Amino acid sequence: MTTRLNPYLSFAGDARQAMEFYNSVFGGSLALSTFGDFGSPDAPDADKIMHGQLETDQGFVLMGADTPPGMEHHPGNNFAVSLSGEDSDELRGYWDRLSSNGNVTLPLEKQMWGDEFGMCVDQFGISWMVNIAQQAA
Repeated sequence: MTTRLNPYLSFAGDARQAMEFYNSVFGGSLALSTFGDFGSPDAPDADKIMHGQLETDQGFVLMGADTPPGMEHHPGNNFAVSLSGEDSDELRGYWDRLSSNGNVTLPLEKQMWGDEFGMCVDQFGISWMVNIAQQAA
């Protein structure tokens, strides 16, 4: 897998509806995972979207999720730029440079879905997400 750069949108509880709408607009393949898929299926927000990804035949990639419990949703600033792929050295280099002189909001570390993931706001106020996928054995 090559490294990708794409928008990542945050929603206030209606990510499923929004991502399904974008799928109807652009076509393609939509994959949705809930917080319950990766945690307690009985939690109050278990049916909310933890990660959604739309890939179109034109090569567009749009990602989105509901704002996790405990985090604030800020309409107008509810997006980030996502970098994802399998090249650990390349992605760590981007992470180091983006987070330098910025603010790390979630350290780049292994997550419950098996990948390394981190979030930061760079020195210019742009939110970034970096996901280093586990390489298949």
